[in-house]
Amino acid sequence: MTGNIVARRYAKALYAVGEKQGETEAYGKELVELAGTLRGAPDAMRFFRNPLFNAEEKKAVLKQLLEKLSVKQMVVNFCNLLADKGRLEELPAIAADYKKMLDEVSGIISGKLVTVKPMDAARQADIQKRLEGQTGKKLELEFADDAEILGGVVLEIGDKVLDASLRAQLQILKENIKRGE
Repeated sequence: MTGNIVARRYAKALYAVGEKQGETEAYGKELVELAGTLRGAPDAMRFFRNPLFNAEEKKAVLKQLLEKLSVKQMVVNFCNLLADKGRLEELPAIAADYKKMLDEVSGIISGKLVTVKPMDAARQADIQKRLEGQTGKKLELEFADDAEILGGVVLEIGDKVLDASLRAQLQILKENIKRGE
């Protein structure tokens, strides 16, 4: 919980700076790219979490990483601040919170649709178009498959979840039988 609060505060601070400079989109793109790189490098994340290394050593590694990604100076300064404060491990969460703020301002909603089997691209596009029509907003929809839902779909849009899976229906039936209904 604390990590979420910390990440949100840092994301808000960078967003405020980005608004003043008219660079919110650019900073967001760079943060998401950096977070993706860090998620793909678990050794780097372990290094940033390790208290045996001081801030200067972490900054040196971070500098090499940021040079490869060629990010704006403000993002470099922001990452150096995170290193100084011992918060580099929060960077993926900060990037996620920053992206949520950008999406909210842009009217974009993130979502996820889970089905039993993978769907073809045409079906995915059709479903996304229908959901965008119902919500009235642009939708970034992630598609996934999970055989454990047994059938039906699980749709998550924003903070709402519609679990119309067979697994959920069977669970409800099981609970009703236990209660004697």
